[in-house]
Amino acid sequence: MNAHYTYFLILAASLAGPLGLSFDKKVAFYKNWRYVFPAMFFPAVLYIAWDVYFTSKGVWSFNEAYITGIKLINLPLEEVLFFLVVPYCCVFIYACIRSYFPNLENKKLADIFFIALGVALLMTGFIFLKKYYTGWTFTLTGTFMLFIYFFKNYFKHFDAASFLVSYAICLIPFLIVNGFLTAIPVVLYNDAENLGIRIYTIPFEDTFYGMLLVLMNIVLYEKLKSR
Repeated sequence: MNAHYTYFLILAASLAGPLGLSFDKKVAFYKNWRYVFPAMFFPAVLYIAWDVYFTSKGVWSFNEAYITGIKLINLPLEEVLFFLVVPYCCVFIYACIRSYFPNLENKKLADIFFIALGVALLMTGFIFLKKYYTGWTFTLTGTFMLFIYFFKNYFKHFDAASFLVSYAICLIPFLIVNGFLTAIPVVLYNDAENLGIRIYTIPFEDTFYGMLLVLMNIVLYEKLKSR
């Protein structure tokens, strides 16, 4: 196998299962594609801009041996696709949870945990603001979580319990995929810009970088569905 297709094949393998199961009769996720794809647009644009900036600052870089070489500005095409493939897979898992476990909704303990986590992330982000990856990731994630809470009447179809359970499940494939990307390595991180804490080879910040991406997609997905 040509090593230059490594990143692309990892993404393709990640998408295969959720895409195939989108036609499951109970969830019928394909019927929600008209909400899913528009919901993916704004987070993808934001994350691509964020990624372009961090790559230019040397917060992370990409191993040329494992990418096709096709680039958008300074980003590999595969990295751009990452912001479409991962959200699709995670929103699919979220839709399955909402479909199979409707009683998860409106749990006060989940709301409290969600708000507390948002506050903790925001405070930690401010403390480590000089570390680009830690500061930006924690601050933006915490801010968006609290934004949802303060404007909960506008985001009334968002359910914290369903999101938290879904993301806990999403973390398993997310960490597996990131484990491959950081162990090979396809993506290389500058530890001067993060806490230096790793889950295997994965920077701790990745869990919240992914959380914000998935959360934005789910919030927009629910908002579009409710219209």
